[in-house]
Amino acid sequence: MKKQITALALAAMMAAASLAGCSSKPAETSAPETEAQTEAEQTKAEEAEAAEAENEETEAEAEQSENKGVLVMATNAEFPPYEFHDGGEIVGIDVEIAAAIAAEMGMDFEVEDIAFDSIIPEVQSGKADFGAAGMTVTEDRKQSVDFSDSYATATQVIIIKEDNADIVSPDDLEGKTIGVQLGTTGDIYASDIADATIEQYNKGFEAVQALTQNKIDAVIIDGEPAKVFVAENEGLKILDEAFTTEEYAICVEKGNTELLEGINAAIASLKESGELQKIVDKYITAE
Repeated sequence: MKKQITALALAAMMAAASLAGCSSKPAETSAPETEAQTEAEQTKAEEAEAAEAENEETEAEAEQSENKGVLVMATNAEFPPYEFHDGGEIVGIDVEIAAAIAAEMGMDFEVEDIAFDSIIPEVQSGKADFGAAGMTVTEDRKQSVDFSDSYATATQVIIIKEDNADIVSPDDLEGKTIGVQLGTTGDIYASDIADATIEQYNKGFEAVQALTQNKIDAVIIDGEPAKVFVAENEGLKILDEAFTTEEYAICVEKGNTELLEGINAAIASLKESGELQKIVDKYITAE
């Protein structure tokens, strides 16, 4: 009987040991499986978060592009090399500088070609954001618009026919018939010449044509366009002595401080980087 009890006890102990051994195995293997599962879920969550952030960034960029403002520049594209027609495009120093300014400000850019004397009224009315057309800062113009920092120094010069011995300096313009482009500083300054007859033309080359046809004695115009006109028309020359020296700037609606500050900051950046000078050098080569 004791042997039987002892045998049963041993069997029970062996069964208990066996059950204990079996129950310990899942505990050993479940931990690594749970850890791996957690890492996988975390990785998926991070990937989903990154994808969502990327989508939001793309949407923001698209929205920014859609909402990108447009700066409209008013000019008179009859003033090479500052602005002129090249095929179907309006190009030149002012155009490229204005486009670079718009890019610095994160905005798109458009050009509107109008008569020179309509530029300031167009800016005043808000139809154009700014004017750039080889425009000199004068006290009279400052009454109507605000001006940016200067981006170029220019001279007004005198064009005459090569065989004209009567005009050798600005002082000799007294009593003469002088052609100018309407609304330009040449037009403004010529009015101060004593006893002179001033003939106004809508475009600079029209004044030069009048000179070649002996309708006028001289033309007062910016130095760079003058070089172009003289090169294109035989028998003309530029007097050595300049008529005036002046600064070119961009005009904006009076009181538009935000735009003016943005333009000035862009001009400063373009000067510092050398980009502004590169644009000028593209159109005006050193003599």
